[in-house]
Amino acid sequence: MDFEIERIAELVEETKARVIRLQFPEGLKRYGPDVAKRIQQQTNVTVLLSGNPCYGACDLDYDAQADLLVHFGHAEIPEIAAQRVHFVEMRSDVNVIPVVNDALRLIKGPRVALVTNVQHVHTLGSVRRCLESAGLQCSIGSGDRRVKYPGQVLGCNFSSARAIDVDEYLYIGGGAFHALGVALATGKRVIAADPFLHRTSIPDASLIMKQRYALITKALDARTFCVLAGTKTGQRRLGLALELAEQATERGYDAYTVTINELTPWTLYQFPAEAYVNTACPRVTIDDAARFKAPMLTPAEFEMVIGKRALSEYALDEFASS
Repeated sequence: MDFEIERIAELVEETKARVIRLQFPEGLKRYGPDVAKRIQQQTNVTVLLSGNPCYGACDLDYDAQADLLVHFGHAEIPEIAAQRVHFVEMRSDVNVIPVVNDALRLIKGPRVALVTNVQHVHTLGSVRRCLESAGLQCSIGSGDRRVKYPGQVLGCNFSSARAIDVDEYLYIGGGAFHALGVALATGKRVIAADPFLHRTSIPDASLIMKQRYALITKALDARTFCVLAGTKTGQRRLGLALELAEQATERGYDAYTVTINELTPWTLYQFPAEAYVNTACPRVTIDDAARFKAPMLTPAEFEMVIGKRALSEYALDEFASS
């Protein structure tokens, strides 16, 4: 893996930084001590490792003690003016073409759009040529200012997928969430090609929808809501949180708003409610739903519960570009 040690050393010299802070997502944290040692061997800078959880480029761990933050594993969010931050995107060098060839048998087409995460976004050109040589019409959509690259999707933004009208999507990458997110955001069939496990699949979004509607049904009896407003750099929607709380009180419900940085069952322990409304990271609502004792709702789901939105008008919660 390329941790861009040489480039970081150059930045230290260019910025005259004396203290830098390294931030890694959970899967890369174990490399932190070695990366810090390698940087210190090439510079006279003091290197600090962030031990806090890291969920994406929306979650920048600034520290007043550091002159420069080096954030690993994600691409910058263009609409966020990140100050004193260098992003190391950690592109994967795995060959994606073998699993793409396997995925061809699942594609019904003929119009296919490619989507991926930042680790594989550099492969989309070769994947496109592979699909076109098989007789398919292949497109790569450009998203809004929340995403940096054409074809890139985030756990909270699928604008590049919705940007074009196609029959189905091919997602390149590991894990299930992004492919499921594309399916939920577009209502279209998605083929997921995992180049690490060399496995192809078609995510079933209906299971997630059943789980979400079960939580909505459970929350219909709720009279007290806690509306959560995230304070992480790229997760701030305080205006939306206040608006939702006001909608609740106007309809006779009890509601209060909590600003919060880390959203876990423990951090919510002191804020009892019959249902929570999350305006911070949408992935917490979907991925961690079973961890919370009371229903954790998205803004659209909350509007269904209080009667502002019809149950048939489900919409995936996303952070759209402002």
